[in-house]
Amino acid sequence: MSIDSLFGLGGTVALVTGSSRGIGRELALALADAGATIVLNGLDEARLEATRVEFADRFGAERIHAVAFDVTDETQVAAAIDGIELEIGAIGVLVNNAGIQHRVPLVDVALADWERVLTVNLTSAFLVGREVARRMIPRGRGKVVNICSVQTDLARPTIGPYTAAKGGLRNLTRAMTAEWASHGIQVNAVAPGYIHTEMTQKLVDDEQFNSWIVGRTPAARWGTPADLAGPVVWLSSAGSDFVNGQVVFVDGGMTVVV
Repeated sequence: MSIDSLFGLGGTVALVTGSSRGIGRELALALADAGATIVLNGLDEARLEATRVEFADRFGAERIHAVAFDVTDETQVAAAIDGIELEIGAIGVLVNNAGIQHRVPLVDVALADWERVLTVNLTSAFLVGREVARRMIPRGRGKVVNICSVQTDLARPTIGPYTAAKGGLRNLTRAMTAEWASHGIQVNAVAPGYIHTEMTQKLVDDEQFNSWIVGRTPAARWGTPADLAGPVVWLSSAGSDFVNGQVVFVDGGMTVVV
């Protein structure tokens, strides 16, 4: 097999949730570089359109699309997936990337905030994954990549809802595999370590926390969104056709040291 036949994504439609900025944007860019037709997603329509225009200038408008919908709303998800399949093409790759954080000690977390974090980080992957799988199953093929976190395995103070959601996403990945692998669908996850993005900028700027992260990570640095590109392209490609239900930690070694 050639490298292109293993890892090339020409002719594949890839939907990346939460992809107007940050990690999702970088993953969509990497999939486009591999040849995929990209469907960007987000709630901020202006930012989403700006990202679409930027990508279209590089890859051509026919390969870059943007669909604004709320990944936590069952009705919007169903309508959006219907529209993508009808107007753009059969979704061959789904990257469930949308996520939020809320930093409050567990004893102080309001129920509404707990539910919001779980809904965005976990329930959305179920809703979008279910809708896409309903179409992949009859076709007998497809790739789903869920974006987890080192908090899939680790815990630290003040991020209890996020930790619970990402732990749940790991087992949702396994549940999807148990039910969909026999239909030719590979479902896996990538678990980033601490990645320097707009979302984590305050942590990077915190001298004490920054020092702790660098000291706690064997690679002795923060990750970047680009560090996640290769693993996600691999899990979206034919090169991972017998990889099912796995979580690939991309964390500079953080989870292997005490």
